[in-house]
Amino acid sequence: MIINAADYGVKPEGNAGKELAALFNKISEIKEEKVLFFEKGNYYINAADCEEQMLYITNTAGDKEYRRGETPHLSRAVFNIKNTNNLKIEGNGAKFIINGKATNAAIQNCENIEISNIEIDSENPDLHELKVIGMGKHYVDFEVDKNSRYLFENGSLYFTGADYKVNPIKKYRTAWHLSRVRENNANKMERTHNLFALAIKAKDLKNGKIRIYYFSTAGFQPGDRYCLFDNRRQYVGIFADKSKNITLNNVAQHFNYALAFVAQNTENITLNGLTFAPDRKTGRLMASLADFLQICMCRGTVSIENSHFEGACDDCLNVHGVHFKIDDIIDNKITVKFMHPQTHGYNPVRKGDEIAFIDKKSLLEVGKTTVLSSRLIGEYHIELEVDSTEKAVLGDVIENISACPDIYFKNNTVNRIATRAILITNRGKTVIEGNRFISNSMSGILLSDDALNWYESGMCKDVVIKNNIFEHCGETAIRILPENKEHMGYVHSNIKIINNDFRDYNGTCITAKSSENIEITGNCFADENKLELKNCENVKTDF
Repeated sequence: MIINAADYGVKPEGNAGKELAALFNKISEIKEEKVLFFEKGNYYINAADCEEQMLYITNTAGDKEYRRGETPHLSRAVFNIKNTNNLKIEGNGAKFIINGKATNAAIQNCENIEISNIEIDSENPDLHELKVIGMGKHYVDFEVDKNSRYLFENGSLYFTGADYKVNPIKKYRTAWHLSRVRENNANKMERTHNLFALAIKAKDLKNGKIRIYYFSTAGFQPGDRYCLFDNRRQYVGIFADKSKNITLNNVAQHFNYALAFVAQNTENITLNGLTFAPDRKTGRLMASLADFLQICMCRGTVSIENSHFEGACDDCLNVHGVHFKIDDIIDNKITVKFMHPQTHGYNPVRKGDEIAFIDKKSLLEVGKTTVLSSRLIGEYHIELEVDSTEKAVLGDVIENISACPDIYFKNNTVNRIATRAILITNRGKTVIEGNRFISNSMSGILLSDDALNWYESGMCKDVVIKNNIFEHCGETAIRILPENKEHMGYVHSNIKIINNDFRDYNGTCITAKSSENIEITGNCFADENKLELKNCENVKTDF
């Protein structure tokens, strides 16, 4: 079935928020295969016109981060795709420009969804870039980027937009997070001090320039650019939840209020030809206020290829599960709890899943069982009926080892990442191949695992890292670092690091802890600090 968006009032150069919501509601009622076509052009969306709904999205704002009068997790989405199967969306180069805060797309309880050839950006988002253009002993002069709006009221500075008005000096503790790019290194983005934490007052210098007074201006340098933004992860780019066979082809997102693409409890994801980067016409440095890609408790295969990622204040890719804490054991039932305040409110455990009991200090598996039934209780607890609780220990954690996808990250370019390029905490097969990591301020690749802090599971069992170029890493280029508190055995295993080119990094190039069966061969190193090991076994190298 062919569906033309224009026939439903969704046309270029018009405000299309309400019409778009009505169109996706109509599409959810059509059971046959369907293709939705957009005409090429600019589509304008007022976030206030989008439907509101409850969205519990992993690694986003927790309940306690919402303010008085707000409803936690109440969100709105521009592309609101729910309970829909067998839908292809052909954008034909359509560009959607959003005014106000919203999630760009929410794909929920869907199967066989393909989105191609669209571009998404935000008008005057809650992101502001300030460039140091002058300094005195007690003041710094900044040029505000041309995309931002600000005003002075009663001598106080405010940044404003469609649904925000913030005094950055008064609200610095809760409203702003900072990244900095030095003038002499435009590709390196780093988290830094809060620009307004020690500010005394601000003055309008007119024509897009402001002066901020300080007791001391130490740390500032002419030409430095600071990115200021609301650090609450209340909205995301594209969200996939409880869905199967999701494909994005040639999709561009130029700004996201938090994660650019986040999937939870979803099976088989194909991402090809993505451009998650600032629109060069705006001159912005940042495109996502958090991770570009977050994959949590997913299944099947996740493929990310031939894409360009530039300008994120957190990881480019983070793949992990959840370590649920065992809260109660009664007969053959265990109650487990979401422990991290930014992840809860959904149930990624299914009947028939295999779960592992994990010792929280050593991160080692002490037993397994099969799930007979699974029930979400409130936002934070899941009741599991299992075939055996023999190895369950109160206070320890479980890992759902049926929700560990295979990951393929190939032929991508990654640049200007404030933390790690890739963070993997996942049992499934992982292949990281043929990528160019231009600059990230922390490690290029981190293999982690923890059960006492972020509670992100689990152990890595099959990882291949080959034919990649690491141009700059602010920390160790590859870190194999489970966060076990006691070494009682090997957490990660079967890791191949082959034919990579390490060019510029701080410290040792590769470090590994509590891991076994590691092969490091055919690599090109910039200097002699190649490898550091602790509690590892069966490590093969050619140097």
